[in-house]
Amino acid sequence: MTDTLPMPIPAPLTPAQRVTLLNLIRRTARAEILPRFRNLKAAEVDTKRDDQDLVTEADRAAERMLARGILNMFPNAVIIGEEDVSTNPDVLKKIPDAEMAFTIDPVDGTWNFAKGLATFGVIVSMLRFGRPVLGLLYDPVMDDVIIADEQSPVQMLRPRMAPQTLSVSKGASDISELTGYVPLYNLPAEHRPEIAALFPKFARALSLRCSCHEFRMMAQGHVDFVLSGNLTPWDHAAGALITARAGGHVAMLDGREYTADQTGFLLCASNQETWTAVRDALAFLNA
Repeated sequence: MTDTLPMPIPAPLTPAQRVTLLNLIRRTARAEILPRFRNLKAAEVDTKRDDQDLVTEADRAAERMLARGILNMFPNAVIIGEEDVSTNPDVLKKIPDAEMAFTIDPVDGTWNFAKGLATFGVIVSMLRFGRPVLGLLYDPVMDDVIIADEQSPVQMLRPRMAPQTLSVSKGASDISELTGYVPLYNLPAEHRPEIAALFPKFARALSLRCSCHEFRMMAQGHVDFVLSGNLTPWDHAAGALITARAGGHVAMLDGREYTADQTGFLLCASNQETWTAVRDALAFLNA
């Protein structure tokens, strides 16, 4: 009897499909996002939960264009778009059972975008039964993208340049040596004083108000960890996959495996040692 080798797991998208998806995102940025940057009318900016949670016509128009394009490629896919979910939250219930779902954050960092800051991006991920299998972090201003899937390394793709393979920082086991992102305003109000008291203990604790660029910095080895609260699949699934594929350690703060339907706190770090050091410093969040 001849032994049979296990069949390799196919990549989530073919090379041609990846190119088509990237081209769709670039066209969307040029048609719906960039023309509105620093050019928004008052009527094109609205609020959702509160005055800090903004939505613009760029968010809505870009999401519509991206959703249409993805469904043209994959008619049976489930689309989890940030703006659609704000009015149709039941679509989130489809994530655990969906063989193919795409999350869309059409303008991540909307507050920055609406205020004229260039720290915003487009996040797209592909999920299989709630697990991210492809992630994409696109910077419309620079027209470059960081992308990975469960079968490939993390690469930065820039116009007219060779692809660059990325990896996370070396990290450390002492938080005094660590730089990372801590979104104080997205963490529980009752814990903010304790969290803020930790800031001077890190080498540097920051927030860009933009998951896209925070995870891009993580993938390029410029920071050692990213803490995320108020989890949403369109904000965090792509970054979690990209961090893991760049050599980092990704888990919920209480040790659970991350999936796109989780609630709680997500900690992405450069390695297990760094993850543990940050987790221990934030142990009160698990109490």
